[in-house]
Amino acid sequence: MIVNTLAQHRRRLGWSQRELAEHSGLSRAEISAIETGRVIPSTAAALSLARAFDCSVEELFGLADIDPEGSSWAWAPSQPSGRFWQARVGERSLLCPTEWTPASTLCHHGFYQNDRVRLNRPCDPRQTLVIAGCDPAVGLLASHIESVSDFRVLSLTRSSGKALELLGQGLVHAAGLHFSAESSRGENATAAQTLLGDRFRLLRVARWEEGVAVDPSLGVGSIGAVLASGLRWVGREEGSGARECLDQILERRQRPEGYQYQALDHHGVAETIRTGWAQAGVCVRLSAEERGLQFLKVREESYDLCFPAAEESDPRIQALLRAVRSTSYRRDLEQLPGYHTGSTGDLQ
Repeated sequence: MIVNTLAQHRRRLGWSQRELAEHSGLSRAEISAIETGRVIPSTAAALSLARAFDCSVEELFGLADIDPEGSSWAWAPSQPSGRFWQARVGERSLLCPTEWTPASTLCHHGFYQNDRVRLNRPCDPRQTLVIAGCDPAVGLLASHIESVSDFRVLSLTRSSGKALELLGQGLVHAAGLHFSAESSRGENATAAQTLLGDRFRLLRVARWEEGVAVDPSLGVGSIGAVLASGLRWVGREEGSGARECLDQILERRQRPEGYQYQALDHHGVAETIRTGWAQAGVCVRLSAEERGLQFLKVREESYDLCFPAAEESDPRIQALLRAVRSTSYRRDLEQLPGYHTGSTGDLQ
């Protein structure tokens, strides 16, 4: 498998892709395609690029030290065949079976069938940043990270508890947490410390509003009215911040033994209500309002991204920090319903 360090050489000199194109005689589109691995450069193109950087072709292009055969599954595939993404986390090269992501449909790196693993295209696993969490606006963050770096973001939908477990197992670069409510602002740090000790950092993304999404045709105007109406609830899994909020709401009455429907994330809660399978559920304001649902605020929570302290100098984490602290990201995030950016970018 061929990988290249073209983007790293370009950034080291402070050149844009257009400037590199001018120095090498290639087009900007060619530069972009080579950097992202969509195109393997011809001999002439490789020589032109090496001359522009005053280095050897071998310094720009070479055989990867990571290949599918030397990788391990982040978790076992649920099907005997399918597609996968490849990422480098710590010292391990990981294969992640593809799944739905809230950011976008990411191009997969390869295909597997039983015990056979095949790469579709050259890729550098070190160019992928893996984030697990339940932020419905993670696509916005991904686009800002990709605008300030050459890394691409793989966003996995997981509850706060599951995301933290993956981080503790060394399977993701960052985990999204929202255990902290107004009355207990240190719960994110407490949860991270329980699993990781003191070897972590918390990057504040936002304070967001969480509450009850309700079918607007019911005409209920308060949490009390919702509880008195005997509505059908859609649940969330144990270990999620939304489940903690749901338990807080239902503590004044007997909780159901189980929920007929259980959603994977905030969008799933809102969609289950919108389609009529349930009438009420807990999610963030953004997911409720995007689907035209009534939203009754219960509390504000801190949504933080947790990452190992030892990885703070990793270029992917540095790109994450730059994006979250950028003026453009804060502006875009503040315009979303229920997101507050007064502490966005703070690092514990």
